[in-house]
Amino acid sequence: MRSAIVSLYPSRPSFDSTDPMALTDPDKPLTVSQLNHQVKFLLETQYPAIPVLGELSNVARPASGHMYFTLKDKGAQVRCALFKSTLSRSRYKPKEGDQVLLRGRVSLYEGRGDYQIIVSSIQPQGEGALQAAFFQLKEKLEREGLFAPEHKQPLPSRIRRIGVITSRTGAALHDILTVLERRYPAMEVILYPVAVQGNEAPPQIIAAIETANRLKQVDALIVGRGGGSLEDLWSFNDEGVARAIHASDLPIVSAVGHEVDVSISDFVADVRAATPSQAAELVSPDQADLYRALQIREERLIRAWRAQYTHWQRTLDHARQRLRDPGTLLREWQQRLDERQSRLHRAFTVGQQQRRERFRNLQDRLKRVSPVNRLKADRKQLDSLKVRLKRTGPQQTRPHRQRLQALIGKLNALSPLNTLERGYSITRDEHGNVIQRADDLKPGDKITSILRDGQVISQVERIE
Repeated sequence: MRSAIVSLYPSRPSFDSTDPMALTDPDKPLTVSQLNHQVKFLLETQYPAIPVLGELSNVARPASGHMYFTLKDKGAQVRCALFKSTLSRSRYKPKEGDQVLLRGRVSLYEGRGDYQIIVSSIQPQGEGALQAAFFQLKEKLEREGLFAPEHKQPLPSRIRRIGVITSRTGAALHDILTVLERRYPAMEVILYPVAVQGNEAPPQIIAAIETANRLKQVDALIVGRGGGSLEDLWSFNDEGVARAIHASDLPIVSAVGHEVDVSISDFVADVRAATPSQAAELVSPDQADLYRALQIREERLIRAWRAQYTHWQRTLDHARQRLRDPGTLLREWQQRLDERQSRLHRAFTVGQQQRRERFRNLQDRLKRVSPVNRLKADRKQLDSLKVRLKRTGPQQTRPHRQRLQALIGKLNALSPLNTLERGYSITRDEHGNVIQRADDLKPGDKITSILRDGQVISQVERIE
């Protein structure tokens, strides 16, 4: 590790006169802000970006998305700031207690006078750290459902053109082409060359997947590489690559490393192949199987053709036996035609006579049910009823008139109006009830007396 020693005492540092922070008077007192500003300048100019190894503690990630933590060892600690833009580019997500190797520049937070490291890159330390990052990302994507079976697409039953996303010079491409040449040479292959390890690999793999989906030149994709260490295969444990595979409309076969190697791409892909060679076998039919199937279909076709030929041969022989002299057939058809013409003429004549007879019957029926005749009959019946009504009407109403007169007499006899004619009156209270007793009233009540020729409204003064 490169180090530098900055001495502030017993004398103040001297500055170049061209520097904006230069002091014109060494004996002039500094403000706290000026002091912190000059110390920050010294730290940032004396220390370039340096690597530092330590353990994470006091990890905090506020709503801004930045991350702040303390890097410590057994004897000391230093504050660190990991800004959001840097954190988003890192496939490793720091957490409490991790051993990490970070690179950054030494600086000073002037507001508090805190010495800190501005982190430019961070990675877990050792193979165990890579495994931890692997399981951390696997657990995250599994919670989001990227590995769910319902998101898996089946491979097309007939793949005519396959896309391969791998290194142009790697062993994976050679293995895939060798298997395809042996199994199905007619398969077309489109290579999307990418880097398969290093920092530049994940963006290239993502771009290749997106390009293949946009162009739609292939029926399916193989994404992978040959074997290597966990660090060599790490590009296929990248979160961006995993999400690009999940978003692909084309079915993807993941073929990363050897059989024992497992990557995040294997979990999120539609199909996982243990090796690139197996991936080529999954997407291609075996030409030997196709040849055997073709032979079977050829034999079936020949048998079907022979059976059909025999059938048509027998049909032809039977037709030949039935074939007769055309003149004889023509005379028979002429005779049949004459016979059918005669039958048609007879049928037409008989049918015409039947229709005429039916027409006459309908005319007779129409005359019988004619409205004119019915109207004449109804008029005669109406005249007869009028005569009967004039003759029997008075006789029918006389008893009813007599009975009505009797009822009128009884009604007059019982009518209260007759009582009023004799000088009596009917008294009612305010509610229209007839007053029958003095107890029904009290002083102050309004009463109405009904006389023969009108009504009298009065108020009760006293009751005796």
